Amino acid sequence: MTPATTTRRGAGPEGAQGSSARRSPGLLRTGFGLRGPRHGRHVLSADDVDALALPIGDDGVVVGISDDGQPAVLGLNRPTPYDVVLIGGLWTAQVIALRAAATGARVAVETGRPQAWVQMVHAMGGGQNGLAVYEVGRVPPQGASAGTPVLVVRDSGIRPPRGRVVSGPWQSVLTLLPYLGPVAPRLIRQARLVGVQRISPDEAAELGRVMALPRSDVEALPTLGDGVTLWCADRDRQYVMTQPTDAETGLFGTPRRMD
Repeated sequence: MTPATTTRRGAGPEGAQGSSARRSPGLLRTGFGLRGPRHGRHVLSADDVDALALPIGDDGVVVGISDDGQPAVLGLNRPTPYDVVLIGGLWTAQVIALRAAATGARVAVETGRPQAWVQMVHAMGGGQNGLAVYEVGRVPPQGASAGTPVLVVRDSGIRPPRGRVVSGPWQSVLTLLPYLGPVAPRLIRQARLVGVQRISPDEAAELGRVMALPRSDVEALPTLGDGVTLWCADRDRQYVMTQPTDAETGLFGTPRRMD
């Protein structure tokens, strides 16, 4: 038997290319190269394409569980300016900051009580892993971008001064207010999202007028439990329970409204 008759088709690169080219002369010229497994083409009809659903826009920081048992996600990393006001406790603000850092955002904290953030700084590697604490009015430009989004947390008391660093593309600002104060109406009007934790009946009535809240929410605000926040955006409202992980409980303790 001659060597030509003992060579199997496709036994080597030359044999494979030669046999494929003989079977489909135009195959190599079309750019497909060697023929692969004989699978059907991935083709969808127009009706099938319309039926596809992709989870676009539901990424972000999980701030808790909604009243219907679903994860409540706060999209902080945005290409447009985004201002958030939280009328509540330091505990919730710190949990949000920690979870934002876990998503890859850099967190800059502007605070008049740096000692309250020291434990979190140490837990995150001494400020080398995405968290930095600054004095009030001393936050430098952060250089936010799509690859390095930034969350600025303003923990500056009941009368926070106008910040040097404001929200912008890929840089959100969360302003923490311990309770409703004189500058709260202005900040609320400027905010895209407002979170409200337990407040007094008088504060609830005032906030109801500022935000045009229904009576049911005004009556509910003084009774909210620790860790519960009413999040309001435009006309959407949602009660959310923030449940800490074991690591968060070890770092911050259990949920609490008062600091």
